[in-house]
Amino acid sequence: MVATHVVESKAPMLEQTNDLAEAETTNVEPAEKSTKITSEDVCVYYGEKQALFGIDLEIPENSVTSLIGPSGCGKSTYLRCINRMNDVIDICRVTGTIKIDGKDIYDPSLDVVELRARIGMVFQKPNPFPKSIYDNIAYGPRIHGLTSNKAELDELVENSLIKAGLWNEVKDRLSGPGTGLSGGQQQRLCIARAIATKPEVILMDEPCSALDPIATATIEELIDELRSNYTIVIVTHSMQQAARVSQRTAFFHLGKIIEEGETTQIFTNPQNEKTQDYITGRFG
Repeated sequence: MVATHVVESKAPMLEQTNDLAEAETTNVEPAEKSTKITSEDVCVYYGEKQALFGIDLEIPENSVTSLIGPSGCGKSTYLRCINRMNDVIDICRVTGTIKIDGKDIYDPSLDVVELRARIGMVFQKPNPFPKSIYDNIAYGPRIHGLTSNKAELDELVENSLIKAGLWNEVKDRLSGPGTGLSGGQQQRLCIARAIATKPEVILMDEPCSALDPIATATIEELIDELRSNYTIVIVTHSMQQAARVSQRTAFFHLGKIIEEGETTQIFTNPQNEKTQDYITGRFG
């Protein structure tokens, strides 16, 4: 089995946790969610080097789970295990089990193309295709045969842009290039493109790291709206962002999960000293 090497930017140093406590007042879940993704003893090897060590993690459906930790700790490597993007590099091997809705996604009989249609991906840097805004959204549905005529495709494109909060801004220039949008608009276009294949899970690898504060706030509001219909897993180096948008948080360090739990608990009452040190900026 194969994998990509992930380069992560350095985590910011935090001077205090007051902002974190203030940010977490809106992300408490009133009821327990059923589990969407289950990982058991997941290990990842790049040749002889081991990158992940025995990852056990349950991700609830219709919620946001943040993966935090210093650079090179395995957050993005784990994220890319979930949609098997690690399959494209020959030197990598993945062991253990990852199940979505109880089905092992590394089962040899599983159709990887179908799996990736169920799991959308949004990257650190906005990456619209060199196509029109319309064709960016329509690309996935066309490939997967999700619509049977132009009217259905038009409706799917419109609904995807509405869900991504972009429709009103681009409805009069759908034939224009996606690359002509601003950075924040491009990232929402990429989210709309991910939504268009009707996924159940959306993976986000530092989706706001290249955006200004206003665009970041827009994306965070969008994430909060999307979680009622999608299971979202987000890698972030921003402690404040993790506190604002997620209901659960997993802290990675040196390829292991040191602590995971409800976001409010992780940021206000961490059980592990390493977690406390990281969120207060003592290392990272």
